Amino acid sequence: MAARSFWRPKTKLFLAATAVGGAGAGAAAIANSEDPASALKLATAVPFRLLRDAATAASIAFDYEYSLWGLTEGSIERERIKREVHTRSALKLQELCFRNGGIYIKLGQHICQLEYLVPDEYVQIMRQSMLNRCPVSSYDQVVEVVKKELGAAPDEIFDEFDPVPIASASLAQVHIARTHDGQKVAVKVQHTHMTDTAAADYATVELIVNTLHRLFPSFDYRWLVDEVRESLPKELDFLIEAKNSVKCMDNFRRFSPHIAEYVYAPRVHWSLSTSKLLVMEFIDGAQVNDCKAIKKLGIQPSDVSNLLSQAFAEMMFKHGFVHCDPHSANVLVRPLPSGSRSIFGKKKPQLVLLDHGLYKDLDVSTRINYASLWKGLVFSDANAIKENSVKLGAGEDLYVLFAGVLTMRPWNKVIDPAVDHLVVQGTDSDRSELQMYASQYFPQITELLRRLPRVILLMLKTNDCLRTVNRALVRIIL
Repeated sequence: MAARSFWRPKTKLFLAATAVGGAGAGAAAIANSEDPASALKLATAVPFRLLRDAATAASIAFDYEYSLWGLTEGSIERERIKREVHTRSALKLQELCFRNGGIYIKLGQHICQLEYLVPDEYVQIMRQSMLNRCPVSSYDQVVEVVKKELGAAPDEIFDEFDPVPIASASLAQVHIARTHDGQKVAVKVQHTHMTDTAAADYATVELIVNTLHRLFPSFDYRWLVDEVRESLPKELDFLIEAKNSVKCMDNFRRFSPHIAEYVYAPRVHWSLSTSKLLVMEFIDGAQVNDCKAIKKLGIQPSDVSNLLSQAFAEMMFKHGFVHCDPHSANVLVRPLPSGSRSIFGKKKPQLVLLDHGLYKDLDVSTRINYASLWKGLVFSDANAIKENSVKLGAGEDLYVLFAGVLTMRPWNKVIDPAVDHLVVQGTDSDRSELQMYASQYFPQITELLRRLPRVILLMLKTNDCLRTVNRALVRIIL
């Protein structure tokens, strides 16, 4: 009986809106489908996905309401229980993302990079799974895509084709194959459900986020939905990804010849590639955060860390064309093919950039302001930090928060003149303090993210990915 009191009107309204509006979004997607087979798949899959959404939202909402009921705000007991609820809720959200796949996994990947906005339990749980353990399409589904795109089954198109994928991501999975002329290739095959349910999934997620914002104004993730709406169609077209990889390498050769040979993108087999199928040169290497594998290759992790930072600085500040998804699964390390070594006898590294679907253009003005902001951060120049944060859209009221989000440091550390005030590894005390700030200033952080231009939000994501990788590399060095 008592439990009923926890179902407050706002929670009931949210669940009702999700169910009704989500059903409408699914119906619209089905009605707009011109392919009878796709329409049938949508009619079968969408209702179950909507039910999972509503059930998961209800379970999480009830858990927070019930578990924290009556506990004093700020008490040790409340904080302990809240962490337990965070863990349970993150696991439920993880399961929902895996079961629905596609857009949901893309959102899960965004969440696991938002260390400054969501509780650490969500970040760690989502990060452990969303980058390397995504759902896998069946071999029959892979055959279906290859036949539709190239007109024949994989065993006809290729001399060899491994039916077991070596990796699976939110939008596609990768198989090893060998062409008829003997070249080993990586075949990236788009998940069939991305085409089948993407429109309905996007509409449902947008509805949920908008409904939550109306009920709880401080909960504003509309910027994330806007970003997915803009970037997802481009990421679903693998020919755009292929062209991005070519442009990236051209930029290094033209604008950064001093490190061009240290950065590489797999060569595309254009005659075998389409918008849903991408065939590339196969490259063997260690994941950029796998320090043991890197050292086994005879490469110093510190050299990898330095090269990674330099390569992305060149993209951000010189090229104006930035790979915005450099998480550990998208960057490999191998010895420089020329075989040259450092003065200490260690092999020099080469970065192999994968997954070129998400790039952003930075205009000259944005690059100058962003570079000037980082210069101010490095030299603890409060005036320069404020001036350039305002130019980038943070405003005079939120520039301190913006500096903290960029550096993952509290303001007193940001303006500390000590040489190592921005060391990448941080301390447990710093992270605890930031988690406290994230909880205390949640409305201000969401307002900052709403206010910043989309391109700066992608730079934040890129910055977070690089920080996570560099932290792993620095930890081994220390």
